Amino acid sequence: MRYLLLALLVLASQAMAQVPESGRWQELRFSAEEVEQQAESQYIEQTVSLAAAGRLDRDKVLLLRVKGIADGLVRAASALRPAAAGWSWEVHVTDDPAVEAESQAGGKLLVGSLFVERLRLNDGELAVLLAHEIAHVVAEHERETLSEALLDSRRDLPLDVVLERLASDVPLQFRLSKLAAIQEREADQLGMLIAYRAGWPCADMLTFYRKLAADSTASTVLASHPSGATRLSLAKGMSRLLGD
Repeated sequence: MRYLLLALLVLASQAMAQVPESGRWQELRFSAEEVEQQAESQYIEQTVSLAAAGRLDRDKVLLLRVKGIADGLVRAASALRPAAAGWSWEVHVTDDPAVEAESQAGGKLLVGSLFVERLRLNDGELAVLLAHEIAHVVAEHERETLSEALLDSRRDLPLDVVLERLASDVPLQFRLSKLAAIQEREADQLGMLIAYRAGWPCADMLTFYRKLAADSTASTVLASHPSGATRLSLAKGMSRLLGD
């Protein structure tokens, strides 16, 4: 019986799943719980470090804006992935210039106030930015990336070792860049759908991606985000699809 339970646990951690709406299949070798615990530890370390440097949640007005908008987006996202309603969502803002917007498994969000200021985002445009990050979370992109990195190694490795390898191994990053590009496009599409279902008009999607395209910097070999022009074209297509 003990061996049967162990076998079932192994199979559970090596699950096949589908991304909401797109239906794309993912092979997930790490359990959701393990990835979420690791992500929470990283998020705590990151926010504590930012707080110690005096760079966390200094803009109280933006923090309230972000939290209020995120609440509605999470409700809309939970209709696509019901488990999201039970995650411990957490939102912070930072004036660290290296941060634009980030997300981690389990519902951890970080928004760069300088990025929001530079693009002069209104509430609807900010909602599109947040919805993109929330889409990464509900699509379990972080779990998928770590699982693909494990598969690339062709041997059984613990999660912390895979994380270290993913952070330092440039050839591995290059091999996973195609997956990253798929995930970014997916997060754009799913994020726009989440924003629309949360009540934000398509006009905000279009102006957000226009601003992003105008702000785009030169891409690198490992750049995972599509070009600004490509993302704007996708936003136009989604606007027509949603009928707004």
